[in-house]
Amino acid sequence: MSAPAHPAISLHPHADCDGIDLERLEGQTRAALPHCLASPGPEDAPLPGLDEIEVSLVSDEAIAQVHGEFMDDPDPTDVITFQHGEILVSVDTARREGPLHGNSPEEETLLYIVHGLLHLNGHTDLREPDRTAMHRRQEAILARVLGRSEPGWETTNR
Repeated sequence: MSAPAHPAISLHPHADCDGIDLERLEGQTRAALPHCLASPGPEDAPLPGLDEIEVSLVSDEAIAQVHGEFMDDPDPTDVITFQHGEILVSVDTARREGPLHGNSPEEETLLYIVHGLLHLNGHTDLREPDRTAMHRRQEAILARVLGRSEPGWETTNR
């Protein structure tokens, strides 16, 4: 029996990605995908049926423009996920926030990608307890992909 087909994932840098090894990040993203697929959330989940996922690495300015246009909030954010399989990640935010959470900018970027993949697999973070469950899951997937010991469920607040 052959392994299940996964959507293809491609990373597209549209911002300054200095300090981020794009080849490694793409490999880690591919390694995270099966873990995300194995973690369905309670909402509609387009991820299993997608042929391709496009991850665009953008600046705070670019993500703020999209955030304003589609979500009526002109402020920058870390990640925006579209149900058709497009994930936008702010590398500026990852550079700023990563060190505050013990992650390199590359690791924080991967965390945002995992967050987007979980959204595509039916997870939501609009209300509790869904937010906490999603954040615990993304931290566990990040730890697994990076070869870290998984965080204790009781201590994960992101």
